[in-house]
Amino acid sequence: MKKYTIQSEVCIYQDHELSPADRELVEAAKEATRHSYSPYSQFQVGAALRLQDGTVVTGSNQENASYPLGLCAERTAIFHAQHQHPQQPIVALAIAAYANGHFYPEAIPPCGACRQVMLEVEDRYQQPMRVLLYGANGTHVVSTVKALLPFQFISESLKK
Repeated sequence: MKKYTIQSEVCIYQDHELSPADRELVEAAKEATRHSYSPYSQFQVGAALRLQDGTVVTGSNQENASYPLGLCAERTAIFHAQHQHPQQPIVALAIAAYANGHFYPEAIPPCGACRQVMLEVEDRYQQPMRVLLYGANGTHVVSTVKALLPFQFISESLKK
């Protein structure tokens, strides 16, 4: 048997410790929660991403009575950005969640499907995407999606 440990570095920042660019991205994600269509879960999620050229694209979760047909905020923003700006890598993505009249106190991580899509974006452009997970008690920041998904299934995995 072989055994190894996988570790990820996560930094937690208070709002005043974030760079102006990161603060702007987090605020855009928080604002995006207002555009969520979540009549079933009442769980409003917003995402904001920054492209390499500085463009900010937002998205929010969109639910459907047939639950599997909904779409998460992260993928809404990513797919819109990839369609409108296919040559621009995503350099950072912020996520915020709101429910019951307030933002969640702790950071809410992306679901597995969103992590896989985010990883594909990193692989596509061959550069890391910083991820900022907003919580009222602090914003968790990782320097790459790989920190959120330590075992990766990427294009290289499909090669024999």
